[in-house]
Amino acid sequence: YQRRVRGYSVVGIEPVTESLTVPGHIILPSYHRNGIPPARPSSIDIKCVDEIYKMREAGHITGGILDKVLGAAGEGISTDELDRFAHSEIVAAGAYPAPLNYRAFPKSTCTSVNNVLCHGIPNTRKLRSGDIISIDVSIYYKGVFGDCCSSTSIGEVDVTGHRLIAASKRATLSAIEACGPGVRFNSIGNTIGKVAEEERFSISKEFIGHGIGSYFHGLPDVYHYPNSANRHVMRPGMVFTIEPILMEGSDSMVILSDGWTAVSTDCKRSAQFEHTILITRDGTEILSPHR
Repeated sequence: YQRRVRGYSVVGIEPVTESLTVPGHIILPSYHRNGIPPARPSSIDIKCVDEIYKMREAGHITGGILDKVLGAAGEGISTDELDRFAHSEIVAAGAYPAPLNYRAFPKSTCTSVNNVLCHGIPNTRKLRSGDIISIDVSIYYKGVFGDCCSSTSIGEVDVTGHRLIAASKRATLSAIEACGPGVRFNSIGNTIGKVAEEERFSISKEFIGHGIGSYFHGLPDVYHYPNSANRHVMRPGMVFTIEPILMEGSDSMVILSDGWTAVSTDCKRSAQFEHTILITRDGTEILSPHR
C-alpha cells in the first residue's frame, strides 16, 4: 500500500524479487543455509588484538560500501536496485552480506523508507522526491561482522525531514562522545535522550544496539533511551553498535505481515544512524567510518 501524506508517501509491503546468490569463494556465516544464527555469548567479551584488527578492516569495508550505496540512492531508483548494487560491492570485497538468510531475511541489506523504522526489505518500489531512506549495510568478513547505517533524503524533502536525519546522526555521535573506559552503558541512552528532547523527536524503544564480533548480535544490549540499567561499565576491547532510531511522532510501531518491516503506527517518519565502535584505553574508535 502507499498513500501520500504531507509531501511523502506512507509505504508498506511491496513486491520482492528473488534472493541473490553469493560466489563460492566467499567465507559463509554458519546461518547461510538454515537461517538460524548460533546462540549469542552469555557475557560481554573483550576483543584481542587480532579480532580488533579484523573488525577494523570489516568496519571500514562496510562503511565504504554504505557511502557508495547512499550515493546511488535517488529518484527513480528502486530499493531492490540499491540492494543489488550493495550486494555486488560486498561480494567484490570478498565479504558475505550479513542480512542474507539471517533468520530467513531475503535480501542483502535493509532499506527503510519514510514510516518504516528499520528492517525494510528491499523491493520494487522506486524512490520518490520527498522520501527519506535509512540504509543498513552489514557484512561477514574473515570471520567477523561489520555493521553500520545512515539516512539520506531523496529530492525535495521538507525541513522536518532534514531535521530528523540530522538529529539521528547527532544523537549517535553525541552518544559515542559520551563513551569510554569506566563509563556506564546507560550514559548512551541518557545522552541520546537529551538530543531527542532538544530536537522534539521520540526514540524507538523496540530496537537496540548490540555487541558484535564473530557473532552478529550479542551482549551488551545497548538501550538508546534514558534508562537506569547501569550494571555494566565499558572496558577497553569491547565492541558494540550504537544505532538509535528517532521518530517524528509517537514511538509506537508494529511489524507487518512479512515478519520484518517495522512501521510507525501514526504513519510518521523515522531516521537511523549507526556506527560500530571500539572502547580503547583512552576513549573510543569508530570502526565503521561513513558519512
